[in-house]
Amino acid sequence: MSVDSELTWFKSSHSNPDGETCVEVAPTPTTIHIRDSKNTSGPALAVPPTAWAEFLRLIV
Repeated sequence: MSVDSELTWFKSSHSNPDGETCVEVAPTPTTIHIRDSKNTSGPALAVPPTAWAEFLRLIV
């Protein structure tokens, strides 16, 4: 079983509503996993929660 299959993914509220640019996130206590929802078997980015919080602060 891959790590990806153990994660619970959520579509980001910052995704485009028409589905063209969709980002999914899977938070854990130590890591925020980020992937393209159109390519769920593709690569995923993993960042610490502090980096994710800073990213959200910058885009909101």
